[in-house]
Amino acid sequence: MRPAETSRVAIVTGGAGGLGFPIAEQLAARGHKVAIWDINGERAKAAAAKLQRARGYVVDVTDAAAVATATSQVVEELGPLGILVTCAGHNGPLKEFAEYPIDGWRFVMSLNLDAVFHCCQAAVREMLKTGYGRIVNMASIAGKEGNPNAVAYSASKAGVIGLTKSIGKELARTQIRVNCVAPAAIETEMLDQLTPEFRAYVISKIPVGRLGRAEEVASLVTWLASEECSFSTGAVFDVSGGRATY
Repeated sequence: MRPAETSRVAIVTGGAGGLGFPIAEQLAARGHKVAIWDINGERAKAAAAKLQRARGYVVDVTDAAAVATATSQVVEELGPLGILVTCAGHNGPLKEFAEYPIDGWRFVMSLNLDAVFHCCQAAVREMLKTGYGRIVNMASIAGKEGNPNAVAYSASKAGVIGLTKSIGKELARTQIRVNCVAPAAIETEMLDQLTPEFRAYVISKIPVGRLGRAEEVASLVTWLASEECSFSTGAVFDVSGGRATY
């Protein structure tokens, strides 16, 4: 029989919806205390109210100072940080590269990549104090393969993969494990941002022939955030229905 897992404090960015809430839900079910971060404070509190051992926080993850302050607040209110899962993100504009708007590029990079840097850095500083931690970043199959008309999203998720590999290798001799997950298209409200044509395109690329389910991603993330994940770090785990080729 598997021994009971130690209860940890977990931060889930973008935890009020999308992939974030099912992940927060599974972490809470395992006995962890979950801090749900969202740019919308009411949404974060409403999501936290649905779970046991959860609390909602309004946090702009693109603001390094706000991330540092919120991390300190979580530690003060809930205890030492043991888990970080970064789910906050956005598809950004779907435009041909020649016409891609610079403000769209900057928005996507700020939320999908800069924010992951801010959150990981704040978390690592706390985790080094206790000598233990698990970080799981949400990348995408687009970060490996690139999606047409989604240059900022693809580039930002490639950046998340590189960032994860770098941090994971740097901290490999500690008990802090840093990995990322690269889903194909998953059935969440984020897909509402896609045109029907682009939605059909991404499904056509998945050999299984369907969209992924949020709970399928959450189950993998929950394992990566557990004590059982002790030998994997700086790695990319695909949830792509067979789409990934490397």
